[in-house]
Amino acid sequence: MQNIKKYIAEFLGTAVLVFFGCGVAVTTGDILITAIAFGLAIIVGAYAIANISGCHINPAVSLAMLITGKMNIKDFAGYVIAQIAGAFAGAGLLYSVLDCTNIGTAALGANGYEALSATGISLCGAILVEIILTFVFVYTILAITAKAENSKIAGIVIALALVFVHIIGIKLTGTSVNPARSLAPAVLLGGEALGQVWVFILSPLVGAVMAACTYKLLGAPEKPAKIHRIKSK
Repeated sequence: MQNIKKYIAEFLGTAVLVFFGCGVAVTTGDILITAIAFGLAIIVGAYAIANISGCHINPAVSLAMLITGKMNIKDFAGYVIAQIAGAFAGAGLLYSVLDCTNIGTAALGANGYEALSATGISLCGAILVEIILTFVFVYTILAITAKAENSKIAGIVIALALVFVHIIGIKLTGTSVNPARSLAPAVLLGGEALGQVWVFILSPLVGAVMAACTYKLLGAPEKPAKIHRIKSK
């Protein structure tokens, strides 16, 4: 039963992240406001469900937790399934809302490169950017949640880290750093967005692996925080 509660929490947290983060991106088109919206979604998750699931709401974060020994393979699989399902729920709700407006459903905050990028970034550039941004974001999560005494500020720090990477990433790729957040809008939109989505699934996972390996290389503290006391994207 406890596992089911964790998976439901991850489902809800990811749905909120996608609905509000991508929703603000589409309805405002403002870089800073969109970055803050994603960060606020993290803060909401941190204080709403972190005590249940750790509030990863991101397969890349869960992968890093698996590599660093903070979760087992069974929970990893359950988390990822719940996160993807939550992302589709959030994107589906956003699609339904936008369909009732004059904005339309031509964009759902999907990520992209070349023609789908505001700066026309190349494929190689998009891969590099997403790896770098995810590395910074995930390493921050691993570092801030490593000590129990950081539990009260972890959500704020992680939210600021997400805002930080979004500020530079939005104009380049739309900022993924989260495979679930990228997959759902791309599938609903189809076409070129769906054809490019592999970049925004693979690159964040690579960045997460690099962050986890670097964290292990530099050494973890002697008294790490419990996984269910922490927050992540």
